Amino acid sequence: MSKSNFFQQDLLGLEISVGEIKHLTGIDPEDIFRPSLLRDSRKKWTFWLNEISIALALTPILLGVVYLFIILPTRGASLKWAILLIVLFPIVIVVGRLIWLKKHSPDLLVNLLDEVDKYHEVVKAIDIKYQLETVSNSSSSLSERKKVIAALQLTREDLVRGLKSDRILRENKHLLPTNTELLTNNLAALQALQINANANEYGRLLNESVQISLTVQEEMRKLLNQR
Repeated sequence: MSKSNFFQQDLLGLEISVGEIKHLTGIDPEDIFRPSLLRDSRKKWTFWLNEISIALALTPILLGVVYLFIILPTRGASLKWAILLIVLFPIVIVVGRLIWLKKHSPDLLVNLLDEVDKYHEVVKAIDIKYQLETVSNSSSSLSERKKVIAALQLTREDLVRGLKSDRILRENKHLLPTNTELLTNNLAALQALQINANANEYGRLLNESVQISLTVQEEMRKLLNQR
């Protein structure tokens, strides 16, 4: 999510950028296959357009190699084979990339990236709500807003910790499952903020923030139990 979306000073620094995710995990998030993206119509089209673009870019190279070193020596110059390869190569490349992406997309990282998206949606929602309140000259929810911002900061810490832990677990296959440091989180502090949350939009956003941290904790616990 672009920083231009964070208009208010207290939202600055909440974003977890693609660059930061890459630094924390050692993996470009663009190289991770996430089924959740295919359930979002806008992201789905972006995903498929990207895959098709890659396939079309690679097709001439692979086609030239196969045609020059395999088709010509065995079949001779053949328009029929050239057309067949032009049709088949993009499909093979897309399918091959999907298989590769799925194989190299750790379940924990996939789930954590989905939670990062949910987190950014909460940040975006509170930003929009504040802008609407500014237009209507309403400041009655200032304390609730501050509470949600505090919750988001804690949730951000849990997400960053989860992304770091995912890398540690991937790079240290024999890490003892009793390493409880990986389960450290801000859940208690988040729940303390939640106790007095009002049943309004800010209360709902705070609850969503707590739920994200709960999911992160559960994902870490499940992975450690499997090791």
